[in-house]
Amino acid sequence: MLLPCLHPELIEAGCDEAGRGCLAGDVYAAAVILPPDYTHPLLNDSKQLTERQRYALREDVERDSLAWALGIVTAKEIDEINILNASILAMHRALDALTLRPQYIVIDGNKFKPYGDTPYETVVKGDGKLMNIAAASILAKTYRDDYMNRLHEEYPHYDWNHNKGYPTAKHRAGIKEHGLTPYHRMSYNLLGDGQLSLDFG
Repeated sequence: MLLPCLHPELIEAGCDEAGRGCLAGDVYAAAVILPPDYTHPLLNDSKQLTERQRYALREDVERDSLAWALGIVTAKEIDEINILNASILAMHRALDALTLRPQYIVIDGNKFKPYGDTPYETVVKGDGKLMNIAAASILAKTYRDDYMNRLHEEYPHYDWNHNKGYPTAKHRAGIKEHGLTPYHRMSYNLLGDGQLSLDFG
């Protein structure tokens, strides 16, 4: 059973990101502030849910939360500052966009950088422990999926409507056959062969 938050006496925001391990596309993060006594029988880590459940829960989270927001860092920025820094920056941008200022922040994982002087705590596997982080994981995942589906219409050779930019065999086959797009992360091992630079002449 997930807890709504760690500190019900405070305005607490949960943060999570989606798309960290992808070869292409922006990284998305979400910040969500739920009511401190919030309950929902289905709210869980987005990876434990079906696509249909995630989209249904997105509607519930957006309706029930006190505030929610997204933060996005582009593939170009990821190449410039690395994916860890980009993931944290995306969470900071999501927190910046909240209409309600959090008094405490909980973050999925074990890495974060101070957000002003707001106290925070990292929670390993937090999306399976706290509802506000689980809610953030659902928003980040579904909005990023929407984005990758739109990119698939522009670049249909990489199976992005299925793999969402992750390093699948079809995605890498598309890179080998059709080359790169402006959305690929050039600092990644795109073909899985240990080579960071690609020359498609």
